[in-house]
Amino acid sequence: VTVLLWWEPFGRPRHAADCRRRYNITGCSLSADRRRYGQAQAVLFHHRDLALHGAGELPRGPPPRPPRQLWVWMNFESPSHSPGLRGLGGLFNWTMSYRRDSDVFVPYGYLYAPPAPRPFVLPRKTRLVAWVISNWNEEHARVRYYRQLKEHLAIDVYGARGLELPEGGVVETISAYKFYLAFENSQHTDYITEKLWRNAFAASAVPIVLGPRRANYERFIPPDSFIHVDDFPSPRLLATYLKFLDKNKPNYRKYFAWRKKYDVHVTSFWDEHFCKVCEAVRAAGNQIKTVGNLASWFES
Repeated sequence: VTVLLWWEPFGRPRHAADCRRRYNITGCSLSADRRRYGQAQAVLFHHRDLALHGAGELPRGPPPRPPRQLWVWMNFESPSHSPGLRGLGGLFNWTMSYRRDSDVFVPYGYLYAPPAPRPFVLPRKTRLVAWVISNWNEEHARVRYYRQLKEHLAIDVYGARGLELPEGGVVETISAYKFYLAFENSQHTDYITEKLWRNAFAASAVPIVLGPRRANYERFIPPDSFIHVDDFPSPRLLATYLKFLDKNKPNYRKYFAWRKKYDVHVTSFWDEHFCKVCEAVRAAGNQIKTVGNLASWFES
């Protein structure tokens, strides 16, 4: 299967992924060479680049669009950060995103049961709450909530408005903390990003989440693996609960009970996405459809 990438995401050239070696997906040829348009079974269009260049830069032919070629709309930003959704109805055959009802569903991460359970060792915790944020916007719900929470609790902030991340990077730094503010930049269905999967789970910190509703998180992770801001009537009461857990080791450790059964997979951008769409094309056979109203689906 030949998959053509019409735009390199965010204009950054990438080496083609070795789908067989990395994901056990065979028979894939991935290319950004537009001269291969006529041979491609699928063409991937990254939304942020589509919004930047405009629909006028979509393939127009010659050659005409090959019969049964799939056009795949790819987007991993939330609707709040996806300009230009209007007017894209009827152009694409498939969607690929973090949403579970996408044609090709690629979440930011997931839990899986390893063949043999591995013993989980909780890193030594010397600090209480961390938050890493690069896009600081006073209008965002996450910044407003943080400002209320910090009145009752010390929070170490890293990034644009805070401390510089040490050499080891995000995971190593956060692993010293008991809790991590996995606050999303906007609240939408299934929009649960690396803030949970990598920054909290991979660092073995208990995530305090602000994003979609608790029930949405529970589609993907155990209910006792995280703390949702909606669980508390006020930031003050959340702070009180975190202070209680800080002093109560057995109760704190209950948030890691799920580690006996599951490991964390953090999705790799963008290789994993390209390989997944190749696999989906092969599995689909001759099925074909058109995404009618892209904007109303994605914003729902």
